[in-house]
Amino acid sequence: MSDLLVQDGQTFIFQGDSITDTGRRAASAPFGTGYAKLTIDLVTAKYPERDIRWMNKGIGGNRVTQLAERWTDDVIRHDPDWVSVLIGINDIHSVVRGAEPVVPVELYREKYDEILSRTADETDAQMLLLDPFYISIDASEASFRSIILAKLPEYVEVVHEMAEKHQCHHIRTHDLFQEQLRYRESEFFCPEPVHPNACGHMVIANAIIDTLTR
Repeated sequence: MSDLLVQDGQTFIFQGDSITDTGRRAASAPFGTGYAKLTIDLVTAKYPERDIRWMNKGIGGNRVTQLAERWTDDVIRHDPDWVSVLIGINDIHSVVRGAEPVVPVELYREKYDEILSRTADETDAQMLLLDPFYISIDASEASFRSIILAKLPEYVEVVHEMAEKHQCHHIRTHDLFQEQLRYRESEFFCPEPVHPNACGHMVIANAIIDTLTR
């Protein structure tokens, strides 16, 4: 029988942008309605004896620079055993749209490395990194979606570098959705390419459970 790596009494923090937030600071507090909540529910259903302290610290609109600014308050001070990070799509949009604060890939790499280095140095947490994703297969010339898809691999590669450097658990989220799009329309998972619906969030939650069981 497979066993979950997250143990009884441990603290698990989900960190990211709106894809993680999903209303956790409003009507759907404290966990939101997305993959974080689904992961918590799946673990609770399968491992009822485990008393895990779950926290969702995602904030809509955040880039990795903003995660770095709040890392002490929202991660380090809680002394987590696990930290999950999904960040990057707003960083990519900032470059394509020229929206301040712009986060080019070099700054994305620098700040991502900073938050993971701090986590390794200041806590004993294991880390789980999820690639940024875009739920589209648009290959048309110069469309906005195709521009985002062309830019995305630079940022995904940074996450792969960080996962290897810091020995993190790693989920290739974009690849998971591209595989799903071989069989179904994108609207099955997402009303637009950034924010998954319930089925899209379930794809992520299932990948987390698969990654964190042995």
